[in-house]
Amino acid sequence: MKLEVDIISKEIIKPSSPTPHHLRHYQLSFLDQISPSVYEPTVLFYTCDGSTEFNITSMSNHLKKSLSDVLTHYYPFAGRINGKNFIDCNDEGIPYFQAKVKCKLVDVIHKPVPGELNHLVPFQLDDITDILFSVQLNVFECGGIAIGVCLSHQIADGLSFFTFINNWAAIANGSQDVLPNPQFVSAKLFPPKNISGFDPRSGIIKDNIICKMFVFDASVVENLRERYADTSSFENEKPPTRVEALSAFIWSRYVAVTRDQSSPQRTHAVVHAVNLRPKMEPPLPPESFGNYYRISMTIPSLNTEEECHGLVKRVRDQIKKIDKDYVRKLQEGNEHLGFLKDSLDRVLVKGELVAFNFTSLCRFPLYDADFGWGKPTWVGVPSLMFKNLVVFVDTKTDGGIEAYVSLKVEDMVKFEEDEELLACVNKARSS
Repeated sequence: MKLEVDIISKEIIKPSSPTPHHLRHYQLSFLDQISPSVYEPTVLFYTCDGSTEFNITSMSNHLKKSLSDVLTHYYPFAGRINGKNFIDCNDEGIPYFQAKVKCKLVDVIHKPVPGELNHLVPFQLDDITDILFSVQLNVFECGGIAIGVCLSHQIADGLSFFTFINNWAAIANGSQDVLPNPQFVSAKLFPPKNISGFDPRSGIIKDNIICKMFVFDASVVENLRERYADTSSFENEKPPTRVEALSAFIWSRYVAVTRDQSSPQRTHAVVHAVNLRPKMEPPLPPESFGNYYRISMTIPSLNTEEECHGLVKRVRDQIKKIDKDYVRKLQEGNEHLGFLKDSLDRVLVKGELVAFNFTSLCRFPLYDADFGWGKPTWVGVPSLMFKNLVVFVDTKTDGGIEAYVSLKVEDMVKFEEDEELLACVNKARSS
């Protein structure tokens, strides 16, 4: 359904206490510098079920007060980015919008349309500015609400994003036992580099991309894990994870429906985002703030059904290569920047590489954010501006996975009609 959203107010929220002078200059790390120049969006939905009566005015004031308090701990959020190298932590504050949505909350979450969720966040995701963070409180006709938030990917990855949201919620909920303790050390661990010649906007596509959500129930995911474990390559291995198995399945269906477009000159790549925190020596805590991720790239063959079994093992082997030695080389040298430039040249200029990208938010604390009126009914991800991208999110209960799949429009027409895919998705919730 088409969402009608009217912005009814806007104000600027500043930290409740000024940022000390010695913290006014926040240096971006090398990994921040090469992260996509877009906003990361999330929408948290809270249902008014009768047992909870939402007073929107007091609720909004509660959100603004707690936001002001948490910004003293996350002081870069309230600053302004200065070029590609640092943030001026000047306490200018973050935009806070309030909006009315002309429908009921259940109409949105029953069968979500990712592209429509973009109306519930405060910025267009590709319209990156010097503002790093913003909030939009959406009020539905039924009294339910959705908190839409955008954070610049230039300063943080998904785990940092959700850690912040949960710290904000804890302050709002009066949980002062453990104050937020973000670790702002990324520039020391990954010093900034001269990235001239590298464009962090590469790969961002605004037109002819559509995102749809496909829900895979836990039983389906378990069946896929068993299917791909039934091979000689997994004899002495742990079974495929949920993400490994579902990645292989979705990639196989994409290649099956676009096979006629492939040519001998094209190489397919399966790309996974990998959290670097546990790969560090010593490992970093989840509170480590910044872009602590890199990608692994697996080159599969196009003999899809046979290769899916082997693909799971090869993906795992590639991810294993992102270890403490990899991280050390990443910290020390410029090899990685050269690799990125070469890869982008192949994709954008020569068209030799067809990359299919996976990022997983599974096991992230998406459903922990209780601002004082309970945990979210649902957490949605608006449509992102990348071709051949899949974002995995846990369902709230039952161990299933929601897969947000972004493809070219003509590829999606074929993909969503694939019989093998349709046999696996939950048709009641998939968009």
